[in-house]
Amino acid sequence: MSTPARTTDGPMPSHRAVENLIARYAELVDDGDFAGLGALLADATFTGSGGPVHGREAIERMYRDTVILHYDGTPRTQHVTTNVAVEVDEEAGTAVARSYVTVLQALPGLPLRPIAAGRYHDRFDRRDGEWRFTARRVRINLVGDVSRHLRQAPERR
Repeated sequence: MSTPARTTDGPMPSHRAVENLIARYAELVDDGDFAGLGALLADATFTGSGGPVHGREAIERMYRDTVILHYDGTPRTQHVTTNVAVEVDEEAGTAVARSYVTVLQALPGLPLRPIAAGRYHDRFDRRDGEWRFTARRVRINLVGDVSRHLRQAPERR
């Protein structure tokens, strides 16, 4: 069991810990660390363009089966998460968050460009003093050329 993140003034505020989990997700996707994503979302149900996926192994497999890794072992993306709104219920040990995501991609011969944009809707629980994802729902509203990012491109809406 790891200890909760701390600041010089004591434990990290809950809303900051939740924001850090949201940021960690983007880092792991952009690093191509699908095992890390499975661990981060181990207690969560992930709902994207396919049906809901739950559990460490299933989530890791979903990313491996869906996201294209390039010559450097990454998807050559940057997930930019903005407009993060976190609501924490300290007494219940739960939190919800809403945020926007913009996915940028660049490859040799492919200039930097946005390839997708949408929203995240997340739920979290605090267990043993640590915050964890319990649900991540991804709704992509704008889709560009994801042919070099996803093995099967989602339908355009």
